[in-house]
Amino acid sequence: MDRIDAYCERLGPGFWAEPVNALTNAAFLLVAALAWRRWPDEPLCRALSAMLGAIGLGSFLFHTFATPWAAAADTLPILGYILLYVFAAHRRIWGQGVWASLLFAGLTIPWLAVLTPVFGSLPFFAASSFYWPVPTLILLHAWLLRRRSPATARGFATGVAILAVSLTFRSLDEAVCTPSRSARISCGTSSTRSCWVG
Repeated sequence: MDRIDAYCERLGPGFWAEPVNALTNAAFLLVAALAWRRWPDEPLCRALSAMLGAIGLGSFLFHTFATPWAAAADTLPILGYILLYVFAAHRRIWGQGVWASLLFAGLTIPWLAVLTPVFGSLPFFAASSFYWPVPTLILLHAWLLRRRSPATARGFATGVAILAVSLTFRSLDEAVCTPSRSARISCGTSSTRSCWVG
């Protein structure tokens, strides 16, 4: 089966052809474990922690096997985390009921569906077009919360800045490769993975 060659680091079809991309997923698992232990009596926090761990595992599978099924294992937990986080935000931050929170979580899907091709049409943003609608949504929440909960709004804005930097490095990953893929320009590794971890 042909391997998906989507990142600068991959030089061949082998299992460890993206060692940095694969091994940095330990960060997801570590944070997931810490969050799981920190909120033992919070079901939503536990669910988000479990989903974060699934992201780490799925990303590891994709950056090692690099097959279509592994790509699905990588992408689906990310989508699940986004939807669950939107639900949790509307429940805990906005104080809305279960059905209203589920509705807003469901509306995230058309939000992604509409904005993904928009970002995909932009040269720099195209490489991470599925992800850019997420900081856009968080920024919208930050703006709406600016008077109701300034501290939360600032936290969201900080998260947007961090995510934007991460996605910028992700978008630059292939751009820094030479046409022959024999040389790599990076942040001290064989790819920009150490800068964006995603």
